[in-house]
Amino acid sequence: MARGNWHVEHLLRRAGFGPNAEDLYRFEETPISVAVDYLVEYQRQPDEVDSKIGQAAYVGVTTRGQFSPNTNIEDARQRWLFRMVHSQRPLQEKMALFWHNHFATAYSKLAGVYGAVQATKMMALKAGELPGPQGQIELFLQNALGSFRNLLVEVARDPATIVWLDGRTNVKARPQENFGREIMELFTFGLGNYVEQDVYAAARVFTGWNIRNPVANGRNDDPNTYYEFVYNAAQHDVAAKAFTFPIYSDGNRTIPARSAADGMQDGIDFITALATHPETARRLARKLWNFFITELAAPDPAFVEAVAGVYLENRTEMRPVIRFILRSSWFVDPARWFTRYSWPVEFVVRAIREVGWNGLSVDVARTPLTNMGQTLFEPPDVNGWELGPGWFSSGAMLARMNFATTLAANQRFNLAREVGVVARKSPDEALAFFTDRLSPAYLDQGPYNDLLTYLRTNATWPATDAVLNTKSAGLARLIVGSSEYQFV
Repeated sequence: MARGNWHVEHLLRRAGFGPNAEDLYRFEETPISVAVDYLVEYQRQPDEVDSKIGQAAYVGVTTRGQFSPNTNIEDARQRWLFRMVHSQRPLQEKMALFWHNHFATAYSKLAGVYGAVQATKMMALKAGELPGPQGQIELFLQNALGSFRNLLVEVARDPATIVWLDGRTNVKARPQENFGREIMELFTFGLGNYVEQDVYAAARVFTGWNIRNPVANGRNDDPNTYYEFVYNAAQHDVAAKAFTFPIYSDGNRTIPARSAADGMQDGIDFITALATHPETARRLARKLWNFFITELAAPDPAFVEAVAGVYLENRTEMRPVIRFILRSSWFVDPARWFTRYSWPVEFVVRAIREVGWNGLSVDVARTPLTNMGQTLFEPPDVNGWELGPGWFSSGAMLARMNFATTLAANQRFNLAREVGVVARKSPDEALAFFTDRLSPAYLDQGPYNDLLTYLRTNATWPATDAVLNTKSAGLARLIVGSSEYQFV
């Protein structure tokens, strides 16, 4: 189980949630190109992880009555954490998390408008399990590495987004500007590429893109009630819309006047123009640099242009983009390993995968995650979470250390049993076992010696079972709570 394949381990941290013991064995001699294909072509792996919820071999969930991730947001949070811990498609889950931040939408506003059941369905409903369209997170999973242009279209039609950005009130007599502004400022090419005239025109493009409740006398607390996208032709502004940037490949900047019946094409044309704009390609490339390469250095202009080129050449398909990044010299460079700040969800899932989960419920992570600054389905605003060093206030770091303590204490007997089989003889052996298993960044001599001192203090070696029970949990707590573990 020794960490002999550092390149692949780095890949599994960045493009997944870190290797567990099974992964370390499976990929021990795997070339990184093969491992990249395994992750990127995730559709070759079964998506059966939801069927494992409640089985003894997997991390547990805590039920309060019937477990209902389609209608109870706390259960939905547990379900997604469970998927991240156990999915055979880690990159799919990782990209869904990336899109969750990119298209930041908060459950609380939806619940304030339509109640808890409908808000949970809008955010997390698994298609086919209850009436209504799939939830937003399912949309991100479905389109994790698909066409960004198509994802934008689906987001524009997504009930959660429509409620979040007030699209349900966007009518021709009073165009609502929120979505039109955010699709340019946050979702595509960003500030500096549009003016206020474009915001008003974009609002008019999406007039009539509303939602409806098609269930007669449907109550919001009824799981069989649902809200779906509707194009309300009677509320669409049919006049031409002029922009300050090209909409069409011939350079034309004006969406023509259309009949109300054909008015949805306005939005399709506008979204296509934004998705295929070179500045959108570059902006996505910069975000992907921070997500996959490093947050400790500004994006390399050569990387930005290369990734943007792959994106445009492949008509906004993300699979070739991510494959290019994961095989690139920028990604595999050891100087950039452990140079991205771990998101709280990444930290928690990685820790569970590496420390262990037998007898653990993912429910124990929900409150700690909030204290760390990240509640799933609840980004703070349309900008998403503050990434990078913004995760690391003193309170948030204390929450990480406390979670490490809780997790290590829960797994203390399992850890002691496993280390006792191979590393009972000396503290050096025990420390080597744990640094292999938990994959922190390289430990300088000072921290390394401090951990050895901890193992030697009040303990005799070869270790007794009692010593292993105490020291194994303590060592896991110290490593997972260390600064070296907060980077991926």
